[in-house]
Amino acid sequence: MHKAGFVNIVGNPNVGKSTLMNALLGERISIATFKAQTTRHRIMGIYNTDDMQIVFSDTPGVLKPAYKLQESMLEFSNSALTDADVLLYVTDVVEKAEKNDDFIDKVSKLDVPVIVLINKIDLTDQQKLETLVESWHSLLPKAEIIPISASNKFNVDVVMRRVKDLMPDSPPYFDKDQWTDKPARFFVSEILREKILLYYDKEIPYSVEVVVEQFKEAEKKISINAVIYVERESQKGIIIGHQGKALKRVSTEARKSLEKFFGKTIYLETFVKVDKDWRNSDKELRNFGYDQKD
Repeated sequence: MHKAGFVNIVGNPNVGKSTLMNALLGERISIATFKAQTTRHRIMGIYNTDDMQIVFSDTPGVLKPAYKLQESMLEFSNSALTDADVLLYVTDVVEKAEKNDDFIDKVSKLDVPVIVLINKIDLTDQQKLETLVESWHSLLPKAEIIPISASNKFNVDVVMRRVKDLMPDSPPYFDKDQWTDKPARFFVSEILREKILLYYDKEIPYSVEVVVEQFKEAEKKISINAVIYVERESQKGIIIGHQGKALKRVSTEARKSLEKFFGKTIYLETFVKVDKDWRNSDKELRNFGYDQKD
């Protein structure tokens, strides 16, 4: 009998959800940086064997929205509660559980198996960890709790075994050679945005959206034109940098990562444009793929 199901990963920003998903899949699908709000979309990664298909779904961090982009991000997380066969709720050893009372309340009412993963246990001691486990038991008494370190892959194999045990009997939902639901252009945007998150400070990375305008793939190379959108002229100047040096560095690092990701030579051209206040524009958010009604 074939097994298949959806495993949705939820939790606050900065608790290591993307690192966990990459560790479970053995593929670098979700960008993972030290910055909060790294993941903006719901990203699926598909694990296949002859008799099993597990569709992992990484969602944006749960937060109280400050602008329309964050409202859309929260909707991606809420939608993950409605179609899960297994829910992985990721927290860590420093997070305050009461931060997300409303969301945790929704999780507590689910009929599907919930596994709470306490990440970054290498940053605490046994006594504090035991206190945390008890605290989460009281919040989600029906949930299983597994302490992990996603970055060190500690107990990730335990999580994977438990997920496999919980998969329902079902034919596969996707082709067996498919490893994500996202097109190649999406990962170009994500990798470029990751480099911007790494190399720019303060508000700049959160004011940025990346659109791939050209993606031409040949046997051994891919030619890409990408536009980096910002909200203000001053941000455009910061992204480009003195004599274009900042943009050149980001583009070079992105090209290296893209060559590793696609296994081909990459020719990458990047441009910077201003799209005023796009994070609060329904029209622009739809254009950038954040409207879930489409």
